Amino acid sequence: MGSVTMDPAVLDNTICRLLEFKQERTGGKQVQLMEGEIRQLCTVAREIFIQQPTLLELEAPIKICGDIHGQYVDLLRIFEYGGFPPSVNYLFLGDYVDRGKQSLETICLLLAYKIKYPDNLFLLRGNHECASINRIYGFYDECKRRFNVKVWRIFTECFNCLPVAALIDDKILCMHGGLSPDLTNLDQIRALTRPTDVPDTGLLCDLLWSDPGRDIKGWGMSDRGVSFTFGPDESLTS
Repeated sequence: MGSVTMDPAVLDNTICRLLEFKQERTGGKQVQLMEGEIRQLCTVAREIFIQQPTLLELEAPIKICGDIHGQYVDLLRIFEYGGFPPSVNYLFLGDYVDRGKQSLETICLLLAYKIKYPDNLFLLRGNHECASINRIYGFYDECKRRFNVKVWRIFTECFNCLPVAALIDDKILCMHGGLSPDLTNLDQIRALTRPTDVPDTGLLCDLLWSDPGRDIKGWGMSDRGVSFTFGPDESLTS
């Protein structure tokens, strides 16, 4: 999958150690990761993200999962109940980091599976896969506490390459946030270039930040101060 690769034995060892946590998850124990393997995971995964489209076109059956937010035990539980890759295909909708206690384990396992099974597991970008957000809500502090700021920057470079939307069976459009008043056709998503930071306004911002609203017609300003809310009528006409 390109010029940057990861030794399969090293990758398998990383996955094995991350999954060993299943046996000891009540003790609050962290998985001992090494800076070198984190760098490799981010570098190789970044290449795969760039080689695959900004708008992924996928086929059912596929399991779709929402925010994990560093809740590593919950991620393991998803795989235990739903099946481990590659026996089951997965689409994750973003927000892997921040808030929870184990953002590093969470994102490292997902990146490792992405590298091992690039056509079975897919990761979209959430609004927390953005330096200005995860600098505040916990991921930066976790990286700094367990490693250093350099590791956080390596993840930032990786996050800037994530795809932002997925179309399943030409019918179901998936993204972390929602629709955008700027979105008139899917080619606009396909045309978004990477690597990129998340801008404060515009299509990419809305795909990661906008919210559906039950009691609204058309478009309204979001209470969060970023992007918009949109009513059911916009969902039907889009």
